[in-house]
Amino acid sequence: MLNVAIVGASGYTGLELIRILHCHPEVAVTCLTSEQSAGKRISDVFPTLRGRCDLILENLEPVRVAEKADLIFTALPHKAAMEVVPTFIKLGKKVIDLSADYRLSDPAVYGQWYEAHLNPSNLKKAVYGLPEIRRARIRGAKLIANPGCYPTSIILGLTPLLKNGLIHPHSIIADSASGVTGAGRAAKVDSLYCEVNEGYKAYGVGGVHRHTPEIEQELSLLAGAPLKITFTPHLVPMDRGILSTIYAAPLNELTTAGLVKLYEEFYHGEPFVRVLPQGNLPSTAFVRGSNFCDIAPLVDPRTGRVIIVSAIDNLVKGASGQAVQNMNIVCGFPETMGLEGVGLFP
Repeated sequence: MLNVAIVGASGYTGLELIRILHCHPEVAVTCLTSEQSAGKRISDVFPTLRGRCDLILENLEPVRVAEKADLIFTALPHKAAMEVVPTFIKLGKKVIDLSADYRLSDPAVYGQWYEAHLNPSNLKKAVYGLPEIRRARIRGAKLIANPGCYPTSIILGLTPLLKNGLIHPHSIIADSASGVTGAGRAAKVDSLYCEVNEGYKAYGVGGVHRHTPEIEQELSLLAGAPLKITFTPHLVPMDRGILSTIYAAPLNELTTAGLVKLYEEFYHGEPFVRVLPQGNLPSTAFVRGSNFCDIAPLVDPRTGRVIIVSAIDNLVKGASGQAVQNMNIVCGFPETMGLEGVGLFP
């Protein structure tokens, strides 16, 4: 039995980790931390867990946490994660970090988009945890940087095209819409019900969203050369889900039927990527609560442009579900263990 700790368990990703791991036959959750709710039972913070997980939330003391766990999920804000991850690594623990602190390989880029990195040496040890493109490296990793939600939906959507050199790498435009849980659980005016309900808005416009360098880093590696994209996120008045619509100019004439076949072959055997039949489009409603990424590639016959539509649950494949998928790979469990459930509908 693998003992795991969740550091930062009182946020949405922490709750989702507990929900998923509760059904994992090889895992025992042995430690939960929360600075704001220390001393309370997690089931008092999230009543949905009552009778299923009633652990008392603890203050974050890295050495004490490490004594209780073999593997640690850090579900903390950026900077807070890199203040404790080095201690866990030094104590010989495997870490899956759900923050942005280890996703960017260049500390200078991290400093440009966030702030000065506190331990850049660990950036070299971190493996970007997108299983569909990094599975081999994830297997032997001690520190995994769990991908961001927007990047997951966009990178999976574009990987077959870039790996096969089928599009102009500088022509990519991605419009992504996310549910409100993507902003986290902390109280913010922009996330209040009256601010969000009956509205739909863009934000982080003009290449300023912090997921931009992560997306460009990974797409550049796939393309084999540096590239930049136009990425615009949007906020949708729903709890969870991300829908990304991605546009690119093809290098040669393509057809929708040909793209569907390409994607089906590329993602054949991938347990959590579903390429939809021609004529079908993804919806966040059909991945809600699941670890699936649904993808539909097509060609606009009027303009010749390639359009890729992808949908994920931002809290599952976009965060906690992908973290458990990475844990399974690292620990030698079947990759789908604990993640076999279908989505919630309606």
